[in-house]
Amino acid sequence: MDEILQRIYEIGIIPVIAIDDAEQAVPLARALVAGGLPAAEVTFRTAAGEEAIRRISTEVPEMLVGAGTVLTKDQADRAIAAGSKFIVSPGFNPEITRYVIDKGVLMMPGTATPGEMEQAMSMGLNVLKFFPAEQNGGVAKLKALAGPYTNLRWMPTGGVNTKNMMDYLNFDRIVACGGTWMVKKDLIDGQKWDEITAICKEAVQTMLGFSLHHVGIPCGDADKAASTAKTICALFGFPYKAGNSSDFAGPVECCKVEFPGERGHIAIGVNNIDRAIFHLGLQGVTFDESTRKIDEKGKTKAIYVQGDFGGFAIHLVRK
Repeated sequence: MDEILQRIYEIGIIPVIAIDDAEQAVPLARALVAGGLPAAEVTFRTAAGEEAIRRISTEVPEMLVGAGTVLTKDQADRAIAAGSKFIVSPGFNPEITRYVIDKGVLMMPGTATPGEMEQAMSMGLNVLKFFPAEQNGGVAKLKALAGPYTNLRWMPTGGVNTKNMMDYLNFDRIVACGGTWMVKKDLIDGQKWDEITAICKEAVQTMLGFSLHHVGIPCGDADKAASTAKTICALFGFPYKAGNSSDFAGPVECCKVEFPGERGHIAIGVNNIDRAIFHLGLQGVTFDESTRKIDEKGKTKAIYVQGDFGGFAIHLVRK
């Protein structure tokens, strides 16, 4: 996957910004970073868009900034010169799309119909903006299109918010969601940076969906694991499930073999582990790469966090 596209996927939510005053660009970008969303699609809907991109690129280098509502070659040139790492358009204009591709910059043109998507595919694109998403059938339409267009992925924008974004992000053909709900005009004009940060944090937590998945206890061998699991099941009415390396009593894993953690391990369920690794990494969390388990699509399905937590190890598992 393209490096920029990989970062967009890991971040998961791309704020779409229309900014009227370039002086507000840097504090806004810092508010987004503080909220766990170090990315923005700054639109050319306003005269301040180009300068906002330039200031963010220069003063907030950890921010992945792109340009949106790019309608002309001139806008594309100015956006790229200002520091845009990706270009987004609201619709599919073959001439502008080809122009940006030839510049070697990631291009995500807006599409809403199979015809537009096929034209984009003929240019070698396999990740497209879907806009306006909700008004064009939402995730149900994308799931229908996923059948014939097996190599396409989308970034839906338009009508996406904290309440419905998981409908999109739970579909594995969605790269990320674009949205404006955390950067509404009144919040920017009122310089409500703390409020923007709080909305971003809520969105990130919703996207990741951390929850306790199970607790693993070391039993030492198969007989003790089976006995312990069956005892717990008898006590609490949990379902019993035998496995190769562990037996389960509902949410309790009785381990037959040695796993990380002197006292056992705690498994935290998450919607998307690759995104969780990125976002926890922003907080300085590191992971034991030797424990990473990958599925047939190349997505992470389990990994251990580095470190000891009161004698327990912690690992992430995909819900």
